[in-house]
Amino acid sequence: MQGIATFLFALLILFGIGTFFSGLFTVATAQAAAVERFGRFVRVAGAGLNFKLPWIEQVAASVDLGVHRLAVPACVGVMLLGVAARGEDPRVTQDVKLVNEVAARGPFQPSWTSLEKYETPQWYKDAKFGIFLHWGVYSVPAFGSEWYPHFMYIVGTPIYQHHLATYGPQTKFGYKDFIPMFRAEKFNADAWAELFRKAGAKYVVPVAEHHDGFAMYDLSFSRWTAVKMGPKRDIVGELARAVRKQGLHFGASSHRAEHWFFMNGGRTFPSDVQDARYADFYGPGQPDKTQPDQTYLDNWLARTSEIVEKYQPEVLWFDWWIEQPVFQPYLQRFAAYYYNRGAEWKRGVAINYKLKTFPEHAAVLDIERGQLAGIRPLFWQTDTSVSVESWGYIQGDKFRSAESLVDELVDIVSKNGCLLLNVGPKPDGTIPEEAENILLAMGRWLSVNGEAIYGTRPWKTYGEGPTEVETGHFSDANTKPYTSQDIRFTAKGDTLYAIALAWPENGKLTIKSLAAGSPYTHREIHDVRLLGSPAKLTWVRNPDGMTIQLPGQKPGGYALAIKISPVDPATGAK
Repeated sequence: MQGIATFLFALLILFGIGTFFSGLFTVATAQAAAVERFGRFVRVAGAGLNFKLPWIEQVAASVDLGVHRLAVPACVGVMLLGVAARGEDPRVTQDVKLVNEVAARGPFQPSWTSLEKYETPQWYKDAKFGIFLHWGVYSVPAFGSEWYPHFMYIVGTPIYQHHLATYGPQTKFGYKDFIPMFRAEKFNADAWAELFRKAGAKYVVPVAEHHDGFAMYDLSFSRWTAVKMGPKRDIVGELARAVRKQGLHFGASSHRAEHWFFMNGGRTFPSDVQDARYADFYGPGQPDKTQPDQTYLDNWLARTSEIVEKYQPEVLWFDWWIEQPVFQPYLQRFAAYYYNRGAEWKRGVAINYKLKTFPEHAAVLDIERGQLAGIRPLFWQTDTSVSVESWGYIQGDKFRSAESLVDELVDIVSKNGCLLLNVGPKPDGTIPEEAENILLAMGRWLSVNGEAIYGTRPWKTYGEGPTEVETGHFSDANTKPYTSQDIRFTAKGDTLYAIALAWPENGKLTIKSLAAGSPYTHREIHDVRLLGSPAKLTWVRNPDGMTIQLPGQKPGGYALAIKISPVDPATGAK
């Protein structure tokens, strides 16, 4: 049978060569299209016959496929590359098969009707604060943003100009050439995890793969991983073990969907993106208005499932581009598979999505660098960063103040959300000093006031005060500083926490929502305490509000939390 398969495969290749030669003397763009079509043809043909030649990979590595050269060497290069790529297909096929099998088992089925029965795990709703980690090859150039690999191939952009001036033309020094410089020689997963615990975080979500296509985990069917290149370490695996050792929950993020278009600029001018030896890294490089094909979608599903199988993350975070219509059936299959795996593990899991990619009951909404105006009945999340200019490490970045991030955390929690705060480590594996100081400062605040954050639920109203919060994605930098009149509420049963976002200059805090005759609570309040302070507080209630006399000494910096009981409990938040 193998002989017959080889013979049939050879006939198919000869047919493809003949077809390809028909466009031999066409313009360069037509050659490129033919190259791409033929490469896809060879991969499909090889896959259908389960055909593989082990020596092909060595030959393919020496072939230079330039779309601006004659079509003959291009044809040979793509043919060899396609056969080499075929060696990866059985693992992708096996992963996809596993996803389908687990998705069919239940209790969840791959349909929105079934997935809308999902419930956010209690640990997640109690955690309130997590750490996001954008770390990868893009930290090496440390310029512009974590989108360096995209914009270095977009002619005329500042990053493109910087790359030319610093490293030379993209034909000589491409993004792949940063990989040997990404060594992570000082990376210590245990030290990182300890820092995150001290910061008060309850879960940690490293980027498993960003748009650049370089996997930070042990991906079985790609050579472009941190396990096989660069650090030559399973970064995600080490973090998973270290984070759980600290008693924290572990998640991971996948930005693989965006890789479909991420390197497309490199196809518009001479660059290494067009070199067939690196096609398995740079990817399709298609326009972002096009839809991925089945081969790419199956690859996406297989990659994501390997993160689940190898590290059992309790949160899976996705970036925005999975909203493309063609992803919809794949998302349903993946969600059913992942939720069913969580049920098998007896561990609550969650998927983060943006915009309207999922029905709102089927996963947890994430808002990038933004907040909401009021309480959302369904649990949600904000992801933002300690750094202002970039999610990944860049030189000379600006940083948020710890106070502004504490205020943002409090506002989000009062509205039934949680904060996923990003840090961008350096390429050597160290965390920037500015970021570490911010995390430790937040940890000190939470060590005093965490009772008003962890395990709480929103009250009947999120709060009061004059400062309006800018809402929606990419809006958190627009919110003005809060005042002592800006108060946020969280609750545990009949205990209310009133968190003032600034210390009142006159030493008196007035809470209008707790005025005598307030519609929010009809119970008589017996106990009022300032978290972190042994002082006994005095207070009065009248039609203007409840006014509390604060002690002369502050229990700490930033916002202050008042514990008040009993009050009428709230209902309805999920």
